Amino acid sequence: MTLHRLRNTILAAAVLASFSPLKGQQADFNEVGRQMSIMLQNSHFARLPFDEALGRRFLDDYLKDLDFQRLYFTQEDVDRFNESYGSRMHSLILQGKSMEAATTIYEIFKERVRARVAQTEKLLNGNDLDFASDDKVMMSRKDAAWPKNEKEATELWRLQIKEAVLGEVLRREMLAKMAKEQGKADPGSDDRSPKDKVSLRYKRFLASVEDVDNEEVANYFLSAVARAYDPHTDYMSAREMGRFKDSMKNELVGIGALLQPEEDGATKIMGIVVGGPADREGSLKLNDRVVGVNALNTEKPADMIDIMFMKIDKVVDLIRGKEGTSVALKVEPASGAPGVTRIVVIQRGKVEMKDEQASGELIELKNGKSQPKRLGVIALPSFYADFDNGEVSCADDVEMLLKRLMDEKIDGLILDLRNNGGGSLDEVRRMTGFFMEQGPVVQVKDTLGRVQVKNSENGKPIYTGPMVVLTDRSSASASEILAGALQDFNRAVVVGEASTFGKGTVQQPMDIGRMLPLFSNRNDAGFLKVTIQKFYRPSGSSTQMDGVASDIIIPSIMDGLEIGESYLEHSLPHDLIRSAGDFKPLDAERLFIPKLKQLSLNRVDACRDFEYVRDDVRRTTERITANTLSLNKAERDKELAESDARQKERNAERRERFAKIAEEDKQRFKFYKLTLDDIKGGNELKSYDPSEESASFMRKAKDETEDLDDSPKWPTGLDPIKRESIAVMRDLVELSESARVAGLIE
Repeated sequence: MTLHRLRNTILAAAVLASFSPLKGQQADFNEVGRQMSIMLQNSHFARLPFDEALGRRFLDDYLKDLDFQRLYFTQEDVDRFNESYGSRMHSLILQGKSMEAATTIYEIFKERVRARVAQTEKLLNGNDLDFASDDKVMMSRKDAAWPKNEKEATELWRLQIKEAVLGEVLRREMLAKMAKEQGKADPGSDDRSPKDKVSLRYKRFLASVEDVDNEEVANYFLSAVARAYDPHTDYMSAREMGRFKDSMKNELVGIGALLQPEEDGATKIMGIVVGGPADREGSLKLNDRVVGVNALNTEKPADMIDIMFMKIDKVVDLIRGKEGTSVALKVEPASGAPGVTRIVVIQRGKVEMKDEQASGELIELKNGKSQPKRLGVIALPSFYADFDNGEVSCADDVEMLLKRLMDEKIDGLILDLRNNGGGSLDEVRRMTGFFMEQGPVVQVKDTLGRVQVKNSENGKPIYTGPMVVLTDRSSASASEILAGALQDFNRAVVVGEASTFGKGTVQQPMDIGRMLPLFSNRNDAGFLKVTIQKFYRPSGSSTQMDGVASDIIIPSIMDGLEIGESYLEHSLPHDLIRSAGDFKPLDAERLFIPKLKQLSLNRVDACRDFEYVRDDVRRTTERITANTLSLNKAERDKELAESDARQKERNAERRERFAKIAEEDKQRFKFYKLTLDDIKGGNELKSYDPSEESASFMRKAKDETEDLDDSPKWPTGLDPIKRESIAVMRDLVELSESARVAGLIE
């Protein structure tokens, strides 16, 4: 039960952020809303009529954003809101009078949350939590009806609290059982009782709801207004825009610590960036708890702000600041006695997020008596770029990695775009040119129907050998442009889950402050990130909704989850335009896709791990469709016992099989890691064992429950999807070589 869009940035919580000036007088958000509405009407791709129907959508989306699970508001509340604002919400925004409505609704939301939390305490202190009944609760209420009235809302909440307590009881019992079976200490033995855990959880939620000022209410409301046009149009506060720019640069200013809110109100240190400011200072340790912040390090006790139950993004704002300045943290050391604190002073500095940078890998693969194949892998988490100074470019980084891999005489290349949510279009255009002759990369259509073709920027490709692009359902936007272009030109084989995300729209951030009256406060007005165009592949098909379908599909647990553009509200439709005029694809036969499909299918059908995946997908789909949880403990115990037995059976089978595979891998594979630091330092490639590889950029706190997971690790650190993509790459290389020897391809 959290606000759908509370905007708690946990890794930015890495306190990895740039300086923002101290707040003065707030902007007039009535006027901000009015100007934003004008910008939406003039700029949004869909050109929706700004009328009553759209105004009711604004209201509906705002209510759903506040109460995503439909547990706090009642239908009676919703009816009153519609009666008061539904028919005139669009007019209120255009007239610059919308914030009274937004604030009134939010205040009622706070009242409802207070009432539910008060009910929670009564339930937890009473005897009404019977786990022998036949009660059931919906897993997700996002599509459910609002509770009719307070009586129905009260009953729904009783069931929610029963599930929260039962879930905690079952979790605690399962941990204890696993610990006993493995002869290990029970990590939950010293934990709070299940009822206390649930109580603290909702108290923290209430604190986050109450700790909201007018700017944040405006943020929630204006975001709902923007996203009523499409899921990627959004309102961004000035702070959010700063964080967005920082994330695109992969270089931030802060102390270099990963923060996590604790249920009891403190903020826990979950990670420390190696070589970052906190790491260099040395006093801050993993699992330390921050309870106070003096942003200016004045050494005045009065300036130490109590951050207990403060929202994580506000904690971040207190800790971040200008490079070279210092911040004082009041810390409860993990190794100290409860309640004992000390002051840690850290000088803020730049933090490089190396986990978000492109990285490379060289794999030597033996296959019988033939010469070993050398396969290159480039993993790209995002299409990052420094929009302000141009000092950071993922295309530059990929070019360096690619040229180094080519120096190593690779026979084939895997470009791993899994979990890549997109980024800079200019970086995509440059990067596409690394792999094919100059030509169309993407077509862009604006709201007037005008189509512009954007070509790759390189005259000659850098790499022309066999190539696989690895994708998943989380590959979106710019990733889909690159994968789609390489697929359209028959330049690469796309391997992965059935299709990519399906985000085929272009957003442009617009500074709302520039539209405000001259002498108004413009600094906090924020930005409108508005959809202005749609993407189309060189062949003319939009990536919107449909995404990029894989040439070779590998089963994945993601197949059972509701991930993708089609699951988002107000998504724009898929459509087609003409292919680009100079679109001239290569011969499709050079990719040997029918043969690759059959070879891959044979391996996948024979692989037990993919059999397990298909079974898990079936079970997940059934659970989502059923959308109910029993609140009968005996039933849940039975379900957990069956799941535990199934997992133990799988683990036993895997241990035996994985041991054989690991021994075979030692004879078949040799791995070399390649980082940007290696290239810049002129380092020789060093072999490594992927099964022992751990992230070196950040030290992370250990979750005690991880020790109880005795599932065997993937042999050689290769999950089935990556292993199969390597096999497809090997097949493509061998088929290409055979065809070249036969004179079928150059």
